[in-house]
Amino acid sequence: MSQQPRATIVHERFTEYAGSEAVVEALARRWTSAPLLAPVGRRGVLPSDLELRLTTTPLSRLLRGSTYAHLLPALPVAMRTLRLPESDVVIASHHAFATQVAMSTSTPVVAYVHTPARWIWESSMRNAEGGGLGAAGLAAFSAAFKPFDREAAQHVHTMLANSSFVADRIRRWWGREAEVVAPPVNTDYYRPDHRTPREDFFLLAGRLVPYKRPDLAIQAAARAGVKLIVAGEGRAMEHVKALAGPETTFVGRVSDDELRSLFRRCRALLMPGVEDFGIVPVEAQACGAPVIGIGEGGTLDTIRPGVTGELVTPVMDDATAEVDAWAQALVDFEPSAYDSTKIRAHAETFSRASFSARMGAVVDRVLQGPAVPRPRRHPLGIPTAAAPGQLAAAG
Repeated sequence: MSQQPRATIVHERFTEYAGSEAVVEALARRWTSAPLLAPVGRRGVLPSDLELRLTTTPLSRLLRGSTYAHLLPALPVAMRTLRLPESDVVIASHHAFATQVAMSTSTPVVAYVHTPARWIWESSMRNAEGGGLGAAGLAAFSAAFKPFDREAAQHVHTMLANSSFVADRIRRWWGREAEVVAPPVNTDYYRPDHRTPREDFFLLAGRLVPYKRPDLAIQAAARAGVKLIVAGEGRAMEHVKALAGPETTFVGRVSDDELRSLFRRCRALLMPGVEDFGIVPVEAQACGAPVIGIGEGGTLDTIRPGVTGELVTPVMDDATAEVDAWAQALVDFEPSAYDSTKIRAHAETFSRASFSARMGAVVDRVLQGPAVPRPRRHPLGIPTAAAPGQLAAAG
């Protein structure tokens, strides 16, 4: 397009800065005049220049620090009733409710989906730790909300997923096809330092929480008798410390500079948990480090076996065999088989510049295409690209 379109960027909450907020920041840097809207948010989460562009609703007054679980039932309604400024396109950053904005506007909505809410669609994700509602309340809310979640997805003009893994969920749960656009990684900061030699240790980095499987990496390192540095903290800390061998060192939470140094010095990063995408493996590769990851989830998009690392085949329902598989991968790993230049080149395909260019191309394609796309039919007979307002009119 000859000039930048009028974009509005919608996010679900600005209560902390994490991966999805980094995506929103990259979108805001791409569309420099775009207003930022969210039902809830607090000061200090976004950079100060972007905070000036942020509008939230009165629900923000009810936040308890960064806690928002008690507001869960109100968020879908708040998203449907956001007062959107005049725009050519709305870009919605979705975890649970952002696609609801498509129900209240005829402006084409591009949904960047970090994941459809797993606690809505997977009963295993609903437990007593799921917020103030508790497991029973969350289950009741999920059952009631599921039809609205699916309906809103049909009104989204263009569906994007952050990985092939998430695109598959979108296909199964919403009946929509999604284009994969990987999130931006700061490859300018995370880069090799060829003056720094590789050392004889593997690295596990990130929050020590059960779904990331730190227990698996730590037990495998003990069984293989290799050195492991664990950088991070979390509620599983005491449990995994009890599993550690004598060659495992816990350094706690580290600064960005310290983490980059560990990426530059390790034999390889370990990624034993299934992630929707997983930024950390790409940051490590941007520093020239190979990655040993689980052969499931986002690592299927980010690791090229034999070039940037290796994938360990998942082992189901046999904890001993699972640890053995990872221990063998550590024993067999040979750092000299990997070219750090090729690893770095692969990581650069996930750069902020690449993300910005791909998102710009998507929005241009939306605005240059038909105003009202024809619905494609999913094999189950569900319309997969309904125009805004089409389902409501049909009802």
